[in-house]
Amino acid sequence: MSLESVQSFLARSAPELAIIDQGASTATVAEAAMALGVEPARIAKTLSLKVGDETLLVVARGDTRLDNRKTRDALGGKPRMLDADTVMALTGHPVGGVCPFGLATPLPVYCDISLRAFTSVFPAAGSRTASVEVTPDRLAEITNAQWVDVCTLPPAGGDAG
Repeated sequence: MSLESVQSFLARSAPELAIIDQGASTATVAEAAMALGVEPARIAKTLSLKVGDETLLVVARGDTRLDNRKTRDALGGKPRMLDADTVMALTGHPVGGVCPFGLATPLPVYCDISLRAFTSVFPAAGSRTASVEVTPDRLAEITNAQWVDVCTLPPAGGDAG
């Protein structure tokens, strides 16, 4: 049902966006980059977090790492990753297909400024084989996301996969 909820969301909110189903796993940044033929940084990974009493999603470029200090400064608390069962219950999407579209529970969405380095990025689309190509600004617009600076880029020449 997860892919269907994303299809329904996109039909209402962004009918110009098409779901890309590779038929191969896009569950990790590396797998998605390989399946889509793009650099890992262009994969828009969605992190499911608990910050203080708030559960939220952060969408960031694929090669970044969540920075605890930046997250505390921007969102008011230490981030804690949610377990797979909680993620599935709250988003309606399996880990590896989590995205900010077609959520089972309304959650605040934040887009990390790292996404703005690209003209388009590839978030998942509710399944472990599906993605969407979207501009960072359109992603933020259709998900009512706020822009934040909560991630750290890898060192030059490094790989944070």
